[in-house]
Amino acid sequence: MANIFLKRVYDPYDEADGYRILVDRLWPRGISKENAKLSLWLKEVAPSPDLRKWFGHKPERFQEFRNRYLDELYTSEPHIQAVDQIIDLMESDRVTLLYGAKDTVYNHAVILYEELQRVSQNKKP
Repeated sequence: MANIFLKRVYDPYDEADGYRILVDRLWPRGISKENAKLSLWLKEVAPSPDLRKWFGHKPERFQEFRNRYLDELYTSEPHIQAVDQIIDLMESDRVTLLYGAKDTVYNHAVILYEELQRVSQNKKP
């Protein structure tokens, strides 16, 4: 099983979260940096501003958003480096991806989480 987990940044901190990575480009409203208890803020792994604005958290656009975001993850050098950084961390520590969106189904962090699970399972012998 992958060493990757997902939760909202507003959910209570838990020591078992391990390495906590905020994967949003924008800082979440109403939470202090102290309360977030981040290990890393990895803005580079978030969707581009244009893609984020186009999606607008509209469920009917989610499948196309998924396709476009996955394309960014594998064709944009900053995205590639950020994904590689998370994968490296997963090899030695439990990693929890944090996001601020209210919607727990239709957001980029869910796509990133699923993709990291897929990649880590494919790496196993």
